[in-house]
Amino acid sequence: MSYLQAIIMGILQGVTELFPISSLGHGVLFPALFGWHSMVKAQTANESYFLAFLVGLHVGTAIALLVYYRRTWAQVLGGAVSSVTERRIATPAQRLAWLIVIGTIPVGVIGLAFEHKLRVIFAKPLAASIFLMINGVILLLGEVIRRRTLMFNGRLTAPKGRHVRAGVAVSDEESGSTRSLEKVSLWRGLWIGCAQILALFAGISRSGMTMVAGITQGLDHEDSARFSFLLATPIILLAGLYKLPDLFGPNGDGVRGQCLVGAIAAGLAAFASVRFLVRWFETKTLWPFGVYCLILGLVCTIRFA
Repeated sequence: MSYLQAIIMGILQGVTELFPISSLGHGVLFPALFGWHSMVKAQTANESYFLAFLVGLHVGTAIALLVYYRRTWAQVLGGAVSSVTERRIATPAQRLAWLIVIGTIPVGVIGLAFEHKLRVIFAKPLAASIFLMINGVILLLGEVIRRRTLMFNGRLTAPKGRHVRAGVAVSDEESGSTRSLEKVSLWRGLWIGCAQILALFAGISRSGMTMVAGITQGLDHEDSARFSFLLATPIILLAGLYKLPDLFGPNGDGVRGQCLVGAIAAGLAAFASVRFLVRWFETKTLWPFGVYCLILGLVCTIRFA
C-alpha cells in the first residue's frame, strides 16, 4: 500500500463513516474502481495487512468524534457516574448516558460474533453495490414514513409565508414539534441502537440506519444525527482497539507508517464531516444521500455484474 492510497482511504473512511452512505461499502467499491486489486483481495482475506490498516482509520475517526463532542462526552460520563451512585435516571445527561450504553450493546455483541464472517462473505464489489442501493431505499423510505407519521399526527406545518413542499422529504423546519433526544425512552434507544447491526453488511450505513430509526421514532434530523454520531464513537473506537494486535503483529508489517498517515487523514476528514453534517441536518433531510446511494449502487452493480 502506498502513502497516497493510505491518504485516499483515510479521507474516504472519515467522510463515509459519518455521511449516511456506508464507509465499508465505499471502502470496497473505490479500490475496485481504481484497480487496486491487491487491496480488494486483502479485504476478504481471513488475515491481511488491510485489516491491520483499518485499525488506524477507526481510531483516527473515533478520536475526531471525541474531540468534536468533547463537552457532550464530559456530560455523558458525569451523568453515567451520578446515575450509578444515585441509582436513578433523572437528568438529561444521565438518560443520554444510558441511551448510549443500551444502544451500543446489540451491535457490539453481534459484531464480535459475525463481523469478520460477514466481511469475508459480503465485502465484494457486486455485493457492496447491491447493498448500497438497499441503503438508499431505506434512507428514502425513512423520509416517507416520517412524512406520513407527521401528517397522520397533524404536525406537518410550514414556516410563516411558506407552503409545505410536495415530495417525500420534510425538513425539521416544516415538521412542527418532535420528540427531543432527552425524552427518548430506553426502549426506543435500544431500537435505534439495533439498527446499527445492519451496517455489518458492506454498503449499509451505520449512521444512515440509526438516523432512519431515529426519525421514525419521532426525533428530528438534528437530534437523530447527534445521537447517531455519539452511538458510533464507542463502536468505532472499540473496533479499532479490539483489532490493535493485528497492527502490531505480522499483519502490520510494512503498513504501520501508512496506517499513521491514513489515521490522520481519517481524523481530519471525520472532524470536517461531522461539523458539516451537524449544520446540514439543522434544515435538510436524508433525501440527497438516498438518491446518491441509489445512483452509485446502480452504476457499480452494472459495472461489476
